[in-house]
Amino acid sequence: MKLHYQHYLFDCDGVILDANRVKSDAFGSCAKIYGSAAAADLVAYHQQTGGVSRYQKFRWLLDKYAPQASEADYHALLDCYAQRVYEQLLSCDSALGLTEFRAQTLASSWTVISGGDQNELRDIFNQRDLAKLFDGGIYGSPTDKMSHLEQLIAAGLKPEASLFIGDSMYDLQCAKAFAIDSAFVSEWSEVSLETVRTQAPKTPVFRNIAELAALLEQSMIIETSSKKDSEHG
Repeated sequence: MKLHYQHYLFDCDGVILDANRVKSDAFGSCAKIYGSAAAADLVAYHQQTGGVSRYQKFRWLLDKYAPQASEADYHALLDCYAQRVYEQLLSCDSALGLTEFRAQTLASSWTVISGGDQNELRDIFNQRDLAKLFDGGIYGSPTDKMSHLEQLIAAGLKPEASLFIGDSMYDLQCAKAFAIDSAFVSEWSEVSLETVRTQAPKTPVFRNIAELAALLEQSMIIETSSKKDSEHG
């Protein structure tokens, strides 16, 4: 992995916002109407498929546990989920080191590519004064991450000059599908490091954005020092 890229791509939950537990709890609470087993199963499925949208996950739940459910039942689940997560997304912790990392990469574009609802994300990022950091845009569901990447590349994003920072195996799979470098942040992830090291052994792992920013700062100091030495050599 290089440290300097033209494009930095970020997942949201578990990377920018400490929202993974919030969303796991919301999936479980909303699915209880179909029984405790269904609720536990949906939470497990959600954690196994991090980065995949709520739209797909609730379809999975109904297909498995309530195949006769109506569209109204489906939308009731979506509404339940949105109500439970919205206020907590406004108040949960955001990544330490984010503004410092942005200051180090002012010449690069920043883009959010999330499994979270796109309209909800844009609203929350605006209210939390985070949207200004992401000049490349904030993208989410119901459009899938793969489709967003296809569209961004068609619009000029260069895969070879990009880094995707995520906390799920799906993030790493999306990056690999387009030959984009990736980095995994572990602090808030619901994926074990053993899984990452087994399934994606070459992926660099960082505890959080602050650790990645510190590494970039160190590399910039070394580069500046080397440049001065060569100028005086």
